[in-house]
Amino acid sequence: MYSTLIIYHTYFRWLVLASLLYAIFISYKGYTTQKPFTKTDDMVRHWTATIAQIQLMIGMVLYFNNPMIKYFWTNLNEGIANMNVAFFSLIHITLMFTAIMLITFGSALSKRKPTSEENFRTILVWFSIALFIIIIAIPWPFSPLAARPYIR
Repeated sequence: MYSTLIIYHTYFRWLVLASLLYAIFISYKGYTTQKPFTKTDDMVRHWTATIAQIQLMIGMVLYFNNPMIKYFWTNLNEGIANMNVAFFSLIHITLMFTAIMLITFGSALSKRKPTSEENFRTILVWFSIALFIIIIAIPWPFSPLAARPYIR
């Protein structure tokens, strides 16, 4: 199960990134052209948050079943000295959890805004900040913190 979830988590990140980029693009376009916030825009907002939350759930299951994480918490001093272990044990989970919470808060706030302009602006700001954090926290192949392949 663990190895299957890692594969899902790896592929699902691309869906998270694509949906976030699309939601940000739609929000920017809607905000700058002052178009009305449609039901389709609302569905993009909703599904982007849902996809991100599903990814978080997969990540949480992986986190609590990962032998490297268990090693980190039982050997804290050695774990902190190893950047790869520390990245996944502290940095990755903290940044990703923060990003998903920003997406969730931004989605909830947008849903309650009275005007289209405020809807688009709220999504644009909150989702963009979350995207920035996610890009930092992904273990890209070129990352100095922890390198993983684009696709497992």
